[in-house]
Amino acid sequence: MTTYTIDTAHSAAEFSVKHMMVSTVKGVFDDISGSMVFDAANPGDSSIEATIDVASISTRVEDRDNHLRSADFFDAEKFPTMTFKSTSVEMTGDNTAKVTGDLTIRDVTKSVAFDVEFMGEVEKSPFGDTRAGFQGTLTVNREDFGLTWNQVLEAGGVMVSKDVKITVDVQAVKQTEEAPA
Repeated sequence: MTTYTIDTAHSAAEFSVKHMMVSTVKGVFDDISGSMVFDAANPGDSSIEATIDVASISTRVEDRDNHLRSADFFDAEKFPTMTFKSTSVEMTGDNTAKVTGDLTIRDVTKSVAFDVEFMGEVEKSPFGDTRAGFQGTLTVNREDFGLTWNQVLEAGGVMVSKDVKITVDVQAVKQTEEAPA
């Protein structure tokens, strides 16, 4: 088994959600950390754990970011992190997998499944280490996690859709194994 650590500087969790029923707003959580264990002989025994700092949210609009950090949405003061911990990995192709696990947002935990693609590996990066890239996607109903704030529009519809598409891009650094003493 090989252990990788998520490189926070080169990883991000992005989201997109319909706004006012006519456009899509995108944002990113810049602070993602965690680790992965990969078993090349038996990929189903692989695992991942990740933590996202909710306050690291950015939609490029300060007022909107502050609203998203508030109790109306993520309540970052009370629930400063979101977490994901895999429960199973099922290979779906040579470089693809379905990674199922527990996603926790606002102290609500739900089982979700990411469609993950292995983007490749660099054996000797400019940093002198081995790095691997992964991209995972899924769509969740934000209300399942207690993110229920909304506003009915005068012309019909709502301000924010329930469905949120999440894309996680991870660059992970292979950890060197110490030789036994």
